[in-house]
Amino acid sequence: MRKRDLIGVVGAGTMGAGIAQVAAAGGHVVKLHDTGAESIDAGIAAIRSGLHKLVARGRKDEREVERLLSRIHACPALEQLAECNLVIEAVVEDARIKKQLLRQIEQLCDPATVLATNTSSLSITALGAALARPHNLAGMHFFNPAPVMKLVEVVSGSATSAKTAQRVFDSAANWGKIPVHARDSPGFIVNRVARAFYGEPLRLLQEGAAGAATLDALFKASASFRMGPFELMDLIGNDVNYSVTESVFNAFDQDMRFEPSPLQKERVAGGFLGRKSGRGWYDYRSGNRPEADTVSSDFRPRSIRVCGDLGVANGLIALAEKAGVDIVREDAGGAVAVNDEAGIFIENTMLALTDGRSATARGGANGRRDLILFDLMADYADNRHIALAQAQPARAQAVQHAVGFFNALGKTVSVLGDAPGLCVMRTVCMLANEGADAVHQGVCEIVAVDQAMQYGMNHPRGPLRWADRIGLARVQTVLRNLHQSYGRRYRCSPLIARKAEAGETFYE
Repeated sequence: MRKRDLIGVVGAGTMGAGIAQVAAAGGHVVKLHDTGAESIDAGIAAIRSGLHKLVARGRKDEREVERLLSRIHACPALEQLAECNLVIEAVVEDARIKKQLLRQIEQLCDPATVLATNTSSLSITALGAALARPHNLAGMHFFNPAPVMKLVEVVSGSATSAKTAQRVFDSAANWGKIPVHARDSPGFIVNRVARAFYGEPLRLLQEGAAGAATLDALFKASASFRMGPFELMDLIGNDVNYSVTESVFNAFDQDMRFEPSPLQKERVAGGFLGRKSGRGWYDYRSGNRPEADTVSSDFRPRSIRVCGDLGVANGLIALAEKAGVDIVREDAGGAVAVNDEAGIFIENTMLALTDGRSATARGGANGRRDLILFDLMADYADNRHIALAQAQPARAQAVQHAVGFFNALGKTVSVLGDAPGLCVMRTVCMLANEGADAVHQGVCEIVAVDQAMQYGMNHPRGPLRWADRIGLARVQTVLRNLHQSYGRRYRCSPLIARKAEAGETFYE
């Protein structure tokens, strides 16, 4: 067997076994090590069980599975990894244990052997400081379950050589993964950028803007996310999710962008950990899930006036025409416009896409009493659930006009409390803001942010490509208005500001 075909995996738990399966599926002989033979046997048994389930579903061939399993060798002694060209460590997330283990592996193996650590949060630079050859160490962060999730973050510490990082990157790519390069930084890409996907909905819940079930429904049916943030936190475990947030928060010197939610801290303290404890944001013991809060109206507009360019929401006009609503178009400087704001008018009711202000603040600034704001949608033609917010002085008739208009377009409507930025717009802009800051600070490239969030978090669209779709000038406006309402947590990334002011985009 050629040395370059030998892959060592240390740790036969869920992640280590999954990584061993991935490498074996890529045609390599894999030497799987753990501290006890029973642990290795259990890891291989778990691989076998998972593969046989795929055979039963017709997704794998029995002979293919047996060939794959034959390439995974149990190695009770660490010394048996000495001939491996690449050794991937996937043990407990403890810096002391990882350093000690990596030192042992380094002493056993050839000086050219590449060492990779599957850490999700520990500094690659700090781990490498324990080694004689830190240039041979890189992060190789797989996502759970490793055989299924496409993303691998390849993380370079301060001492990691370009050759080492590229070797790890190429290995992941050869195994059918989507690798992305990242510089060593708290949270790398995914665990840093993803904080906004949990943090913004948690703050909306804390403000009483909507309940967890309504927010989850909006993220799925309005923005095409596979799971809502609260059900995802329950799946991950609120204790795990809170711990990661706290770790990133402290690693960034308690920057308010990453501040953990007191609501989640309270859940963890009370043992509401999610699915694994039977209760989290939802109660899984009864099997009953609360429904989203929605409203409807019998009102159907015969005609609407459209003032100015609705930008990303222009698709609403085609929907209205399809629904038989007459469209009257007016210039942004027409009599119905206030301060050149674009919107849809139904009698005295103005409907406008959120710009990061509350409806009350925006209506007050423009002298518009009957102002109803609507949220961002992934696709205004295809998505079926939308969030609205009303200005405090808006009359009941205005709400009926707005709800009836969206009902006429086939949309389910939820009216949220008047929180700045509503739900989807606020969260997507913050995802884009953090992704842009990672690029601005040299952590990764633009495309790496989008690939990381799509393939590591199953997001429907990368946040920077989504920001282009919204328009960077609008994203900048939303963030600046949120900053005005809440403070420094929402400061706009210099990269977004610079591109918006130059009329540029992230992608051509």
